[in-house]
Amino acid sequence: MNPEHQRKPLTGWRILVPRGGEWGNDIAASLRRRGAVPVIAPMINFASAKDPGAVTECLVRLRSGQYDWLVVTSATTVDVLLSHELRVPDSTKVAAVGDATVSALLVAGYRVDFVPEKDNSSRGLVKNWPTSPGRERVLVPQSENSDEVLVSGLIDLGVDAEFVTAYRTIGVPVPSEVAREVRTGRINGVLITSVGVARQVEVQLAPLPPGTVVAAIGPRTAFDARTAGIAVDVIAEARSAEALVDAFEEFVTWRARHAG
Repeated sequence: MNPEHQRKPLTGWRILVPRGGEWGNDIAASLRRRGAVPVIAPMINFASAKDPGAVTECLVRLRSGQYDWLVVTSATTVDVLLSHELRVPDSTKVAAVGDATVSALLVAGYRVDFVPEKDNSSRGLVKNWPTSPGRERVLVPQSENSDEVLVSGLIDLGVDAEFVTAYRTIGVPVPSEVAREVRTGRINGVLITSVGVARQVEVQLAPLPPGTVVAAIGPRTAFDARTAGIAVDVIAEARSAEALVDAFEEFVTWRARHAG
């Protein structure tokens, strides 16, 4: 049989992609290559912080060289930095969490000095913090909904870290047709990419019908989803779009092999 006509691993799957933009398009393309039909329906958007002056003041101090490290945990934070036309001084090192964050920083023209290698997550950053605790000043601009792993972890290390809300995550209603397809099982896979998405899935789509496969990006996101009452079937250990699709495919393949 011609390889092009062989059944692909995710043929027959309609999978909800809860984010749009470049990230959503990239993961949708990966799903299509494996035979799935991606349904892009953004469930979150980003808004300015309730106190925009606070982040402005922190970035002014950063620009003047008052911080030894800048820690960036999301691509949206990079957008905030760009909106302030921030130039990171040479004396300030940049640490990043997540492949998408690293990519966004590099595309925006920022350098990246440290990325946790084995566990590219907030937990991994804390575990592998590259300098002696308490000796350097660190700025961490985050979403107001960010998990507490990084905050509590750095505090426990004794790092002189300053956390500031850079943006807010807000829910976006999915189209009624998409919600109906989830309820009826026509959409039979859901990707959960953040705590914000997990909360919106719970608010807008729960309870998910039996048989819906839920994949979460990273153990922390899986924990947040389960806390919201959503059963998670598969967890991508790496926080990247490709790892999430890989994990979904591996689970579906394993389940098909053990069916019956």
